[in-house]
Amino acid sequence: MKLIIQIPCLNEAETLPGTLRDIPRSIPGVDAVEILVIDDGSRDGTSEVARQHGVEHVVRFPRRRGLASAFSAGLDAALKLGADIIVNTDGDNQYAGGDIPRLIAPLLDGDADVVIGDRNVQDLDSMSPMKKRLQRLGSWVVRQVSDTQVPDTTSGFRAYTRDAALRLTIVSDFSYTLESIIQAGKKRIAIAHVPIRTNPRTRKSRLFSSVWTYVKTSAATIVRIYAMYEPLKVFGLIGLMVFLAGVAITARFVYYFLGGAGQGHVQSLIVSAVLMIVGFQIALIGLVADVISGNRKLIEDLLYRVRRMELAPSAGGTRGDERRAGDPLSRDKRGELRG
Repeated sequence: MKLIIQIPCLNEAETLPGTLRDIPRSIPGVDAVEILVIDDGSRDGTSEVARQHGVEHVVRFPRRRGLASAFSAGLDAALKLGADIIVNTDGDNQYAGGDIPRLIAPLLDGDADVVIGDRNVQDLDSMSPMKKRLQRLGSWVVRQVSDTQVPDTTSGFRAYTRDAALRLTIVSDFSYTLESIIQAGKKRIAIAHVPIRTNPRTRKSRLFSSVWTYVKTSAATIVRIYAMYEPLKVFGLIGLMVFLAGVAITARFVYYFLGGAGQGHVQSLIVSAVLMIVGFQIALIGLVADVISGNRKLIEDLLYRVRRMELAPSAGGTRGDERRAGDPLSRDKRGELRG
């Protein structure tokens, strides 16, 4: 049983050593524990600090690609390195590394394929009351659209089985946290959550410049991902609302027409006809999108099968640092894995 702990980093040379010190190197039920650092175009020597502190694997981007890309690259590299379990944590030492055994326990017991660490946000002193309310609202929305019971949907402290990691396909450029939960819920991947501890805050978040930016981007991500998996519900509901608005205006015209004042409301009849036509067209768009969604699910299943075969350990070989021609990751002269 091989555990790889991946740490996406952006200019974390100062906080990374503390994060690494907290990570246990021996865990009951795990044969090997290795660390993978994904350097998202850092300019402060994060990769060098990682190697100096004994990190086994480093993936480095020449320029910043964003947290979602770093997370996806980490999953891909960990799978290539033969990970049976992948834990994701942050480089700012926000999460207590000592809770990793608790985090992976449901995976080792076979009770879940994905485990999300619950920070109990309402008790965090480092988070403002407004952010707590927004986080509670956002987590509730994600639970509704994903059919899951995860209380802390923005937590970056999470663990995946190999099979669950193979099934994830992150398309967002912003963050992986919400999208991965919605995907896992729609794909019927077993998700669990466990309480975790947090360390004192070391710096401000670099993921967004303001609360409004975070809310706007998160809302757009939720809507887009939900529409990808439930397009008929989304477009059908919108189309029904527009169509019913047209019906309501038609009923209003009929009321005045029966009262002998129909000539003064002909414009309402035209508007109602337009609304009903548009509503019907939107519903048809939802139907077409649902057919496309079915094809996308088939493609995702095919991609899962291809990745599983491609990343399967070769007979008689080691799963650790195996590399093949055509791999998207290769080692540079310093031994780093290049994305």
